[in-house]
Amino acid sequence: MFSQTVEYALRAVVWLAYNHPESLTTQEIARSTQVPAGYLSKVLQGLARAGLVQAQRGLHGGFSLALSPDELSILDVVNAVDPLRRISRCPLGLATHAKRLCPLHKRLDDSMAMIEKTLSESKIAELLNVPAAATPLCDAPPVPRRAPLTVTARRKR
Repeated sequence: MFSQTVEYALRAVVWLAYNHPESLTTQEIARSTQVPAGYLSKVLQGLARAGLVQAQRGLHGGFSLALSPDELSILDVVNAVDPLRRISRCPLGLATHAKRLCPLHKRLDDSMAMIEKTLSESKIAELLNVPAAATPLCDAPPVPRRAPLTVTARRKR
């Protein structure tokens, strides 16, 4: 249902959130998230154009989140790289369905609306606060279970 680009963008954003507010190079992100560096570079550029990440040049440069992980939703990331497609008119172009969707396409669009709502309500920071044996999408030490993640906390790699 979600493209490879969305998967890679979510991995990168989760890893940046895990290391927030530190800047990480494309190579560091690629290695930790198991995303090809060339592809990741293009994904990060798309996220930067959308204002979700920021790039810093220079010796200690790299990418970091432009927003706090508790402000950034999964939907923000998805829509930045491969927006969800809602059905507003008949995909078959049927004239009889010009003003209203048929029951099938209406049901499909209602499902997309529910997914859109769920993703918009799901913040990136929440993914890091769920007690689990593994950090989401990334090869990282587990997040401590007792103390919830604070957006100002810096983690060592």
